[in-house]
Amino acid sequence: MTMTYPRLSRDGAEPLWMQLMRTLRGQIESGEIGPDQPLPSEAELSVRYGVSRTVVREALRELVQQRMIYKVKGRGAFVAPRKTELRFVGSVSGSADDLRESGRRVTTQTIRQELAEADQAEAELLQIRPGEPVVRMRRLRRVDGQPWLLVDTALPARLVPGLERAVLENQSLYDVLRRRYGLEAAAADRWIEAVFPDPEDAELLEVTTSTPLLAIESVAWLPDGVRFEAYHALHRSDQTRFFVGIR
Repeated sequence: MTMTYPRLSRDGAEPLWMQLMRTLRGQIESGEIGPDQPLPSEAELSVRYGVSRTVVREALRELVQQRMIYKVKGRGAFVAPRKTELRFVGSVSGSADDLRESGRRVTTQTIRQELAEADQAEAELLQIRPGEPVVRMRRLRRVDGQPWLLVDTALPARLVPGLERAVLENQSLYDVLRRRYGLEAAAADRWIEAVFPDPEDAELLEVTTSTPLLAIESVAWLPDGVRFEAYHALHRSDQTRFFVGIR
């Protein structure tokens, strides 16, 4: 069957490249062309819509700027994966809760989980003495099979006795703290910055050491003001954007 494509208006107020950009964007947003699928070649788009290669290149350039598509040298243009929008930066919920609500498949691997002595940074965040016992853990979260977050967490051991022996694989830490210890965050502070990973972190997240990541440092406290959790997380910035609502 011969496909027909809409002709662009040469008499309209919008330039041809903008009309083509909006047409292609509509196809992407409707799911007609899915994430990581290729767009037709510049030559094919030129024939389909009856425009010059210059018009096609300008439309594609704008879609790249909007992060709707990406280009691979020698292969063409592809639809960019949609980024997961997370709200937990501006709330006291955990990232796993956000992800599960969005229908994503979330798995969590525990890399390290131990009873240790608080270092200086942990002590300052948790407002405890250096050397005080903490439960320290390193966990790798995957979303739909892709490495997504690497998080190092410390909690005062006196608040979570036995947590170093708990099975946390594929579980939300916040759920465990709520059910097992009756601990629920009343408030949290978080700091965000762009960083480059060291070789160990890059290998776990399956990126290079020159890949920019989003680093989040967080401290959360209970209704009585006691600080109970501090963590440092590395997010793959190619898969996530954060939403913070201000009212």
